[in-house]
Amino acid sequence: MPPPFWTIGCLYGASSVMLGAFGAHGLKKRIADPARLANWSTAAHYQLIHSLALTLTSVAAPHNTIAASLFTAGMTMFSGSIYLLVLDPQRFKALGPVTPLGGLCLIGGWVALAVTKKPVWPRR
Repeated sequence: MPPPFWTIGCLYGASSVMLGAFGAHGLKKRIADPARLANWSTAAHYQLIHSLALTLTSVAAPHNTIAASLFTAGMTMFSGSIYLLVLDPQRFKALGPVTPLGGLCLIGGWVALAVTKKPVWPRR
């Protein structure tokens, strides 16, 4: 069985592509505001980039669960709150403060990854 953060990264990567495609094609019929559509695109973009970061972390720094956890929490809070705010801003307006917290988690994940003591790199 693959390590859990590898699996999470792969599933978040796949879902970011699906959500990005939905935003580019399916949402245009429901949402006319270009700013909201751009927000959706930003959420999918950040989710995809950080899915790659999470899978990289699971291979290069498998013992750095702090970085992996921060990336996972950050993607969930940052992108997840934006998706919900785009879909129904009134209903989910209480999630507004969650977005920057998710961003801080993403930043923290990068910092935690930067201080990994011994990254594991595949040898040839």
